[in-house]
Amino acid sequence: MIGILGGMGTQAGLDFCNKLAVLNRGKIDQEYPLFLLYNKSNIPGRPESIGLQTKNLSNISTNKTSKVKYNRVLKSLLKGCKLLEKNKCKFIVIPCNTAHYWFDDLQKKINIPIINMPREVYKFTMKNCKKNSKVGLLATEGTLKTGVYKKIFIKNYELVQPSKSLQKNSVNKAIKFVKMGNVRAAEKAIKPAINSLVKMKCKKIILGCTELPIAIFAFKSFKNIKSSKIFLDPNLILAHSAMAKYKN
Repeated sequence: MIGILGGMGTQAGLDFCNKLAVLNRGKIDQEYPLFLLYNKSNIPGRPESIGLQTKNLSNISTNKTSKVKYNRVLKSLLKGCKLLEKNKCKFIVIPCNTAHYWFDDLQKKINIPIINMPREVYKFTMKNCKKNSKVGLLATEGTLKTGVYKKIFIKNYELVQPSKSLQKNSVNKAIKFVKMGNVRAAEKAIKPAINSLVKMKCKKIILGCTELPIAIFAFKSFKNIKSSKIFLDPNLILAHSAMAKYKN
């Protein structure tokens, strides 16, 4: 059984479940994959819990506060993973890019594997995009700040992100609109950031926040989502990886 730790946000977790089911349609109920979704929506905000992580901190109290926030999220993620582990899941997926900042510490405390979403996106990119290409990254400020993708991609790709103004007025707004359920507004809000990355000649664009595929693809058919040549949808890639592991 596949364990899914969702709630970050709720729409993103449901989007992953839908893609998992659509990718693996069965003729009868019994042919669909077994999975358990824990929609743990009470996990503290990930971007808000990422503080300064540099070595030279002038304000020690700020560092302590950051550590407390970090551990608070880790503890909540751990509770979610433990519940899935207890319910006999074979492995765990987390449909939230920013949450992978806690991945290493979380995996150390869990006895079943957690599939690393950014690493799966990297593997997929290596198969579908030439080395040293420009790859755009649309993500939360937390994901950008912590380098969840950069540390994996940096050796073989040039990661490009929108300007600060586009991050604030396009990407952040689109993510917020999806969480609020206003997908039409999200679709409109994200377009300037996408256009900017296309103009910078990015060969691929990582939708590095699981709300963004919803903003971009909500009113398109699943066939169009799968055939999109420029966008890398981590939820879709993770669904493929999860199913491959499930079948083994």
